[in-house]
Amino acid sequence: MNRPARYRNAHSNYLLDPDGVVAADRHMDFLWALLASLFGLSPPDTPPPADNGSITISLDQPETPGPNSPRIMGGRGANRPLVVLDAGHGGKDPGARSPFSGRPEKDVTLAIARAIRDELVASGRVRVALTRDDDRFLVLRDRYGIARQLGADLFISVHADAAPHNDGARGATIYTLSEVASDREAALLAVQENASDKIGGAALSEDAGVNRILIDLAQRESMNISADFASLLRREASAFFPFRPEYHRFASLIVLKAPDVPSILFETGYLTNAVDAAYIQSDEGRKQIALGMRRAIEAHFARRLINVARR
Repeated sequence: MNRPARYRNAHSNYLLDPDGVVAADRHMDFLWALLASLFGLSPPDTPPPADNGSITISLDQPETPGPNSPRIMGGRGANRPLVVLDAGHGGKDPGARSPFSGRPEKDVTLAIARAIRDELVASGRVRVALTRDDDRFLVLRDRYGIARQLGADLFISVHADAAPHNDGARGATIYTLSEVASDREAALLAVQENASDKIGGAALSEDAGVNRILIDLAQRESMNISADFASLLRREASAFFPFRPEYHRFASLIVLKAPDVPSILFETGYLTNAVDAAYIQSDEGRKQIALGMRRAIEAHFARRLINVARR
């Protein structure tokens, strides 16, 4: 029996079955067509309808919510889910550095974030924005603040890991917010003046105790969605790149503390591992990471739509 052709990454032993990817993409196209019929959405590859007085946003034209806001690209119409990608580090903060190429993490993460953005824009099923599209420094709270400002449905902070010499660690890891971090952040946000507008669509009051409850509820819901997405990412992307055995970890990371935006920090691999470093810095590696992420993101929002339809 003839087996399907398989591609081998020149920098590693990662294998990718193209027939399996094509079949999965066809299945996803069918799912999106079904959801489009249920919710009245236009499939991403269909031409825009004839002019009937409505406004259609071209796939090639980014939206600009404000003069100081990042560009929002992809997707036809503001009803498409919005994903904000955060390229870790930048500017005066170089992050880790690969001992093999000497390249700083800030450059590696920006290249990967751009690759994921381009893959999502080409697909057209979601909208996407970058917290930074150049070598600039952003404080951690500003990163998730951008996601909240834009009304993001999902926030993904992209990083590249590092380990001590000869540690042998390799593979991707996903971090989501811990319960302890949620409690502390809820208490902090409840008394901050700049949290006096809305959390998760609910208007806050002048009572810090009430606000803490609202923030806590919103953040716990976001944490559950984030954990679900972490599992989905591993399932959908394992065909494209390897994960660590303990792929999902919880941490009190500031960048994950948006109370009303599901968020993950995605360590793409280890700059201190020769195979990982070569893979995530190669064009082919970035393409495969972007493909895996795109499949997970689209499956995530398709699942969310199905859950809404069942209510």
